Amino acid sequence: MRQGFDNEKYIELQAANIRKRIAQFGGKLYLEFGGKLFDDYHASRVLPGFEPDTKFRMLESLVDDVEIVIAINANHIEKGKTRGDLGIPYDEDVLRLIDVFHSRGFLVGSVVLTQYANQPAADAYRHRLEQLGVTCRLHYPIAGYPHDIERIVSDDGYGKNEYIETTRPLVVVTAPGPGSGKLATCLSQLYHEHQRGIDAGYAKYETFPIWNLPLNHPVNIAYEAATVDLDDANIIDPFHLEAYGETTVNYNRDVEAFPVLKAMMERIMGESPYQSPTDMGVNMAGYAIVDDDACRDAARLEIVRRYFAAAVHLKRTGTGEEQVERLRSIMNRAGVTPDLSPARAVALEKEAATGAPAGAMVLPDGHVVTGKTGDLLGAASALLMHALKAVTGVDETIPVIDDAAVEPICRLKTEHLNSVNRRLHSDETLIALSITSATSPVAARVIDGLKQLRGCDAFFSVIISSTDEALYRKLGINVCCEPKYERVSLYHR
Repeated sequence: MRQGFDNEKYIELQAANIRKRIAQFGGKLYLEFGGKLFDDYHASRVLPGFEPDTKFRMLESLVDDVEIVIAINANHIEKGKTRGDLGIPYDEDVLRLIDVFHSRGFLVGSVVLTQYANQPAADAYRHRLEQLGVTCRLHYPIAGYPHDIERIVSDDGYGKNEYIETTRPLVVVTAPGPGSGKLATCLSQLYHEHQRGIDAGYAKYETFPIWNLPLNHPVNIAYEAATVDLDDANIIDPFHLEAYGETTVNYNRDVEAFPVLKAMMERIMGESPYQSPTDMGVNMAGYAIVDDDACRDAARLEIVRRYFAAAVHLKRTGTGEEQVERLRSIMNRAGVTPDLSPARAVALEKEAATGAPAGAMVLPDGHVVTGKTGDLLGAASALLMHALKAVTGVDETIPVIDDAAVEPICRLKTEHLNSVNRRLHSDETLIALSITSATSPVAARVIDGLKQLRGCDAFFSVIISSTDEALYRKLGINVCCEPKYERVSLYHR
């Protein structure tokens, strides 16, 4: 794939900039981490060359100075809020995050339950954390937040929150998702630190929007597409323009909140160290772009992916029509259409020719392969096999999976698991291919091609099963589906 981003340069620049900010505040910094720390697939798609765990690797270069605090909103625990990309509740994701941090040598100081108001599920979770040996602290709702600054920055506001004891110069405050209370956690800690006579500062680390790219750069527009459900909008930072005469990009919520945030910092610290929301950021991603055209092209594709994801969600749930309309508007701004990827036209043509669901994939060399629904394989399975054969140089007409590996799976599904569909899903197809590879060098060669499909774009003429979609996601293949079902029915599994 064409690379547009220098990952190693970014890690070096980012770590140096964070060290500089720590020194600015006398040796202690609370760093609010926006976005995902080690599975940032959006960034890896729009900045080709950016690895999903890049931010995590950057932190590893500072590991001896880092302490992690994870914030989770007690209301999210009560409501069972779930991460859409992983399909797990926020409270479970906190435990996953702790395990990952520990496995990479990081100190996880504590978990803070924000907006705590004796919610039963939050109490149960707090007890669970204590049983697991995880330090848990409580932060409470504050009347008048965020506008009643006098109350907020007082013993009746932040002063009521439990103080989180930290020992490292860089305290990274992260969370399983948005709305978890990371900013409030940082500011509460600033209040408590200054009450104790400890110098400490605050900064924000968020990759998007990239402040030193133009407002309508496709990478920044793709951020709006990714956060369409939050109504985020990129805007010129008026505070930065007024203070420095420089045009930078930020997003509406940070700009709207900045006057209040600045007033809070002035009350806590005596004066605000920042004149604009852009000042608060430490992001250096814009300086690591080495091929702007490659990033523009990748971002345009991501915008279209977001449109199809929203359209499929609307078809599945009947909700989200406003998001679909907004994404159409975003596509117009970016100058793209749903037909941007050649895979869509090819998949729809294949369906029209065969009368059955079909898929198409753009391979790394630009070649497009197809897959159609057959007697034994669904469209997703057939496409995966054809793509693997193409990248490994195996003739498409050569069968590489032994029938002896396929038939037992088909029988198991229909005779014992009561499935009406005997065709193999893509994960089952890979299992059959793996079994065959034990005795077939050709099958072994084909399965070794999986890594070559990472980053490829696939399009299907119908909504594919969640099983197939999950498998493609694990392989790093980007999937879009036409927002329609294979069958006309009310219930779809």
